[in-house]
Amino acid sequence: MSTQTLLVTGGAGFIGANFILYWLANHPDSRVINLDLLTYAGNLETLHQIESLPNYTFVQGDIGNTELVNKIMADVDTVVHFAAETHVDRSIKNPDIFLTTNILGTHTLLKAALKHHVKRFHHISTDEVFGSLELGSTKKFTEKTGYDPRSPYSASKAASDHLVRAYGETYGLPYTISNCSNNYGEYQFPEKIIPLAITNLMAGRRIPVYGDGLNVRDWLYVQDHCRAIELILTTGQEHQTYLIGGLSHDVSNLELIKTILRLMNHAETEFDFVTDRPGHDQRYAVDWSYIHQSLGWSPTVSLEEGLQRTIDWYLAHPDWWQPLKTKNQAYFESHYAGSKSI
Repeated sequence: MSTQTLLVTGGAGFIGANFILYWLANHPDSRVINLDLLTYAGNLETLHQIESLPNYTFVQGDIGNTELVNKIMADVDTVVHFAAETHVDRSIKNPDIFLTTNILGTHTLLKAALKHHVKRFHHISTDEVFGSLELGSTKKFTEKTGYDPRSPYSASKAASDHLVRAYGETYGLPYTISNCSNNYGEYQFPEKIIPLAITNLMAGRRIPVYGDGLNVRDWLYVQDHCRAIELILTTGQEHQTYLIGGLSHDVSNLELIKTILRLMNHAETEFDFVTDRPGHDQRYAVDWSYIHQSLGWSPTVSLEEGLQRTIDWYLAHPDWWQPLKTKNQAYFESHYAGSKSI
């Protein structure tokens, strides 16, 4: 695997960029092609440290561009497909782009991967395709959980998962899929709850919390996720799905925010409840025992440790996040209209 060429789609986004940095640090003989459209969530500053490496190439373009994708795919051994519209709130306001990118864009990649005999197509997906678990229950998502998406975002990801499997079953495309829980860590766009909270506090603002704050998420530190993908690519079984989760245990959004406030030495009252998201899933919980048993992977970073690392990174890199926050201020203000938080 170390001498192969990887096409990483969406490699200027949060998880994709972290993966490229991780992969090249651990597989310096590999060649990586990064295909990214550079939408609002893509940031080449994240990859500034590797942009001059001879084994790294950036291509700005759309995964739905058949001609471009086929040109790139001709020399590729492995595809790691991160590129997607991912923010649930934006999918509620404008679902069209989610269907175009996440479904049709994935289909364009699959056709090209089949045409050029790619050795592995790894598709990054989400635990949100499984729907919502009840608060207080002990159930967790597994590789056998049925799909029950509840937002335009999760429905589009569910459709792309089905397309990948269909290309494997119908055409024999060698694929793997991973469904991960909520990622957090360095280089995350500040519309997501954790960097939004951290950067708001740094800017002297309060933190917006949806509804009553009791919704539960499973939190996965991005470096743990990168290690899991590496294992899937190097030792994972073709035509297999792996669930990747973190070390958090039923932490509510309110508990999460209060932990961030404590770690940043702020009063635990520096937040505002805001109007809840339509169709807001109650609880996610991921059973990652299969990838542990089959590939030996386990998350290693606790939520508190990961939050401290993340806080330290944002404190040290205002030059990375401040321009993004300024550029997108109109979105934040309209999205949390009436809140004291933005």
